[in-house]
Amino acid sequence: MSTPAATVGGGLPRTVLRLHRPALLTWAVFVAGTCGWLVWLTKVAAKDPDLQGLPCTDPCDRLYLLLDYPTQLDWAGTLIGYAFVGVAAFAGGALIGRELESGTAQLAWTQGVTPARWLAAKLALPALALTLGATALVLVFRWAFAARPDPVWAENWYGASMFAARGPLVVAYPLCALAVGTLTALLLGRTLAALGTAVGAMWLFGSVLTYCRPYLWPTLTRTGPHAFDLPDSAWPVSEGSNTHGRFATYHPASHYWPLHLTETGIVLAVAALAALLSFRLLRHRTESAA
Repeated sequence: MSTPAATVGGGLPRTVLRLHRPALLTWAVFVAGTCGWLVWLTKVAAKDPDLQGLPCTDPCDRLYLLLDYPTQLDWAGTLIGYAFVGVAAFAGGALIGRELESGTAQLAWTQGVTPARWLAAKLALPALALTLGATALVLVFRWAFAARPDPVWAENWYGASMFAARGPLVVAYPLCALAVGTLTALLLGRTLAALGTAVGAMWLFGSVLTYCRPYLWPTLTRTGPHAFDLPDSAWPVSEGSNTHGRFATYHPASHYWPLHLTETGIVLAVAALAALLSFRLLRHRTESAA
C-alpha cells in the first residue's frame, strides 16, 4: 500500500499507476486478447467451411452450434458490449472504495494533496486507458464485422451484441461505469457494498437503455390493405392492424447512427453528471469533516 508521503513525493499519476497496475494490465490483456480473437475469426474461422454455421446433415460432425464463425462473432460483440460491468466493479471496489475504507485517501488529504486533485488523478489514468482500449476494440470489431463472409450469418445491425460494439458506445459505457462506480464508493464508503451497487446500477442502466433503444429516434411507418413484408435490413418495432388495414413501424438500416449516437450522448451525459456529483460529494464530505 502506498503511503501519503509517496503519493506527494512520487506524483499522483505515478502512484495511481503503481497501485492499479494489475487492473490496467488486466484491461490491456483483455483488449489484446479480444482483438487477437477477432483477427483469428476474420482470417481463419471465416474461411473455414466447417465453421460457417451452415446446417449439416446427420450425423453432424461440426460443432457449428457453439464454435461456428457467426456464434463466435456474436460472443465477441457481447463481451465487448458488456465489458463496462467489470469497470464498474473496479471503480466501486479497488479504485475508490478500498482507499476510502482503509483510510489511505484520508491520510493523503492531510499530506498536501487536495481531495479534488486526488480524485482527478484517480480518474484520469483509468479514463485514458479505457478510452484507448475501447477505441481499439471498436476499430477491430468494425473491421471484422465488415469482413464477414456472408451477411446472412451475422446478426442484424440492431442486434444487441452488434449494435454497441460497432461505435462509440463501447467507449461511453466504460467511462460511465467509471464515474458511477466512483460515485457509489463515495456514497457508501465500503468496498464490497460499493462494488455490488455499482455493478447492479450499471447493469440496470444498460438494460433500460437497451429496452428503450428503438424509441430513441423516430420510426418510419408503413401501411397497406393487406399483410406485407418489411425489408430484410429493417428493425421492426411494432405492427398490427386498424380500420385502414395493416401497419408496421420500423427503423431502416440508415437509422443506425442516429440511434447509436443518441444513446451515446445519453450515456456520456450520465457519466458527466456522476463525475460532477462525485466531486461535489467529496468536497462536502471533506468540508464537513474539517
